[in-house]
Parts: sequence; C-alpha cells; structure tokens
Amino acid sequence: MLHYTITTNKQKIDFNFVYNYLSNESYWSKNIPAETVKKSIENSVCFSVFFKDEQIGFARAITDKATFGYLADVFIIEAHRGKGLSKWLLQTILDNDELQGFRSWMLATKDAHGLYQKFGFKLTNDTTKIMRKQGIEKY
Repeated sequence: MLHYTITTNKQKIDFNFVYNYLSNESYWSKNIPAETVKKSIENSVCFSVFFKDEQIGFARAITDKATFGYLADVFIIEAHRGKGLSKWLLQTILDNDELQGFRSWMLATKDAHGLYQKFGFKLTNDTTKIMRKQGIEKY
C-alpha cells in the first residue's frame, strides 16, 4: 500500500488523534477520559496506521502474550476507508510475532462482523463457558 505504514512503535502514536477519535467519534467509548486512553495504550500492544506522516488508524491488543488476546479500539478514519486498510491492519495484528500461539482471541463489535469473520472470528452462543462481569460505566 503506497504511502501507508503500520507500526507498533508507541513513540509514534499521535495521542491527541487517538483520544479525539475514541472520545468523540467512536460508539464504544464516547467521552472516555484522556487518562483512561493513556493508561490503555501503556498496557496494550498498539498498532498505528499512517498515511505518510499522518496517523489515520489504530488498534490495541490487550494480552498476556501467551494464551489470550482481546482486540480493542480498532478504527480507520472515514477518509481512508474502503482501501483494504482494516484488513491489512487485522492481518498485521494476527501475524505479529508477539501475538502467536493463543488459545483464543476475543472482540466486541456492533457493526463490523463481516470484517472479523474473514479472519476466523465467530459469534459465540456458548453460554456454558463465557461469563462477563460488567464494570462501572465511567463515561
């Protein structure tokens, strides 16, 4: 992809860009505090997508780097959608050397099921194993 790059270098993350998108444009983290975004970045394997020197996408893998990964905050800004960047980003995450050998990956999505299904993600109806404890909604 000409002029596009993906990096895991956290030093290159445009924090204001990521924070603005998550807090103002995403449906899953509206009004999230900046400190929460900062802490989430510090404690995740992050993937930043750039067009030339401008950040245009992001994703995080929340993981123990041994058995489990949770995919979060995956986005490409509207102006760069429709170019296969989301697929490239997901393939890059799933191929990352630090993220191999997991028993499972999980994620939650409201509107991108088709994208994730292309990478082997499936809806789960297994109510005998998967449990969830809802935290206090802060934002």
